[in-house]
Amino acid sequence: MRLSRSPTPFVLLLLVVVAPAVSADVAILRTDYYQKTCPDFNKIVPLELSCPGVVSCADILAQATRDLVTMVGGPYFDVKLGRKDGLESKAHKVRGNVPMPNQTVHDIHGMFKKNGFSLREMVALSGAHTIGFSHCKEFSDRLYGSKADPEINPRFATALKELCKNHTVDDTIAAFNDVMTPGKFDNMYFKNLKRGLGLLASDHLLIKDNSTKPFVELYATDEKAFFEDFASAMEKLGTVGVKGNEEGEVRRRCDHFNNLNV
Repeated sequence: MRLSRSPTPFVLLLLVVVAPAVSADVAILRTDYYQKTCPDFNKIVPLELSCPGVVSCADILAQATRDLVTMVGGPYFDVKLGRKDGLESKAHKVRGNVPMPNQTVHDIHGMFKKNGFSLREMVALSGAHTIGFSHCKEFSDRLYGSKADPEINPRFATALKELCKNHTVDDTIAAFNDVMTPGKFDNMYFKNLKRGLGLLASDHLLIKDNSTKPFVELYATDEKAFFEDFASAMEKLGTVGVKGNEEGEVRRRCDHFNNLNV
């Protein structure tokens, strides 16, 4: 499959909320934040056009993430509103705060732990990989050469090798994170991990590491437990690193980032 390089809404939400620390000017979030200033917020898209200068891009993104999850069969969770957008967008502030596909369970959990997340919550949030896609460059080292991962399901590996054979000249080539039910939010991601069908190295490590394996096995057999834990963790994730009035702004365009420096 060939897709654009745009990340999924869940990844974008991570970029918005996973930060080194919560702002000192803590925003007070609530579900009815726009009840008076933009009462139709829940019904209109794009919001930056209908209520310019009122609704933040961060809030639009947070709610769009929830809506996407529920549209494809996932659990509903409350989204508290009132975030402000950052005054600048710099890549170096993202690196080290968003999980990478070649990191260990220990390293990834370290990012979540500093924001108060348990291992169980981290595994539940990893279940977002039941939808979305990853570009071949994120997992090609598992397929080719002397470091190819022998634990990938052989048929899966063969299919991925064929799909990604030209990825060095076409970096838009991508594979679904969940090869079995890519358009449905369910617990198939965890079932896949037990079959050697995890796409990213960091996915596969969840079933290999003794600290996370019990949660993978739980969610693989109990979708209700996964949905409940995912919804709870997403509500918590949505309150991390939010910016208050003194450290943020409301952007008038959500496709434009001020002071962009990558």
